[in-house]
Amino acid sequence: MESDKEKRQQEIEEVKNLARIRQAELRQKKEEQAGRFRQYHEKFRTTLRRIFSISGDAAGHDEIRDRLLSGGQVTGTNLVILMCAIVIASTGLNTGSTAVIIGAMLISPLMGSILAMAYGTISADIYVVRHHATGFLFQILTSLVFATLYFLLSPIKEPTDEILARVNPTIYDILIAIAGGIAGIIGQTRSEKSNNIIPGVAIATALMPPLCVCGYSIANGQWRMLLGAGYLFLVNTYFIYLSAAIVLSILNIPKVRDVTDKQWKRLRRSMVRNTILIALPSILLAILAIHVYNL
Repeated sequence: MESDKEKRQQEIEEVKNLARIRQAELRQKKEEQAGRFRQYHEKFRTTLRRIFSISGDAAGHDEIRDRLLSGGQVTGTNLVILMCAIVIASTGLNTGSTAVIIGAMLISPLMGSILAMAYGTISADIYVVRHHATGFLFQILTSLVFATLYFLLSPIKEPTDEILARVNPTIYDILIAIAGGIAGIIGQTRSEKSNNIIPGVAIATALMPPLCVCGYSIANGQWRMLLGAGYLFLVNTYFIYLSAAIVLSILNIPKVRDVTDKQWKRLRRSMVRNTILIALPSILLAILAIHVYNL
């Protein structure tokens, strides 16, 4: 009986040993598979980073700073160009001329101030943000005043199709502003600045026409149109700023002062909150437009 018990005990131990060996082999196999997956995953990420890298042909940080801050200059040449753009855009809107409006988009200096504010945000330079935000507000007020005066004096009071096209923003305008902002800041931060990116972005992300439509609305007491055009301008401005800030962050723009993790987290939370608040009306309008279209 004792020998039978010992034999069974040995058999049980052998089975347990075999089970442990099998489990060890399975663990080793899983670890090998996990290791191969991590290698493939890292290789895939490296390939994607290389394919979509925007740092390879980027200009130096000092050149980027000088270029963006000079582009955000409000007075002097940019102020004269701004006034010309206001007159051209207002005339194009008033007469329904798409070609004239495109001309105003191409020469408008408004985007320069937005990109300068994005640079100030990522570089943690409060002075730059405040300076260019003040300049941008001055540009907005100047545009509104001159556009309103133009439409007060203009004998054409009926809204053209070009005016009506800029009073009902939707989520598609957000997508255009994001893509345009990314393309715009990439174009401005290349070592070779001469490219066709900036003109295309200026046409796609229209900033001047909505402002001039606001002037038309004020001049003719069209307050609903004023809200629509003003909201379109806000959408374009904010999402160009947001996408430019993200790209500049990827480019590791140096900061002028130390910023704690808590401060960056607070900034990111405020950006997420602002993005939701600004995007929500356009999403609702897009849903409503789709619903009406399907009726």
